[in-house]
Amino acid sequence: MEIRGSCLCGAVRFVIEGAPALMGRCHCTRCRKLGTSDIVFVTQAQFRLLSGAEEIDTVAPVPPYTFARSFCGRCGTSLGEPLSSETSFPINAQCLDDDPGIRIGFEEFTAEAPAWATAPDTAPRFEGAPDLAQVLPD
Repeated sequence: MEIRGSCLCGAVRFVIEGAPALMGRCHCTRCRKLGTSDIVFVTQAQFRLLSGAEEIDTVAPVPPYTFARSFCGRCGTSLGEPLSSETSFPINAQCLDDDPGIRIGFEEFTAEAPAWATAPDTAPRFEGAPDLAQVLPD
C-alpha cells in the first residue's frame, strides 16, 4: 500500500509505504492555528520525501509542546513534521492524497479546544459548497 501526499501547490510531495500507525486530532492552539489538527503518525522507514525539501519551513516547539510544525514556504500548507529525525513523527492528514486506511483514534489537548470546534450532529452537511441562502440565517 502506497499513500501519496502533497502540499497545495505540489512543491512538496511525499509517499508513505503502508498504513500509518495511528491517526489523531490535536486541539492545541499551535496545531489549530497552523492547520495541522488531523495527524497521522508514520515511521522514518515508511516515509519518503519525493520533492520540495528546500521549500519546507519549520516552526520550533515551545514548551509544553514537543513537536515542531513545518509548512510549505511557497503555498503555506501545513505539513506536520516531514523533516523529523525521530523514529515516529506526525504528518498532516489533510495533505494525504490517498485514503490512509485508518480513522481518527484519539483526540488530544481537548482542554484547548474552542467551544465552536465541534459541529452539532444536527448541523446540515453538504457534498459541495452550499448556496449561502441555505446556510445563512433569515
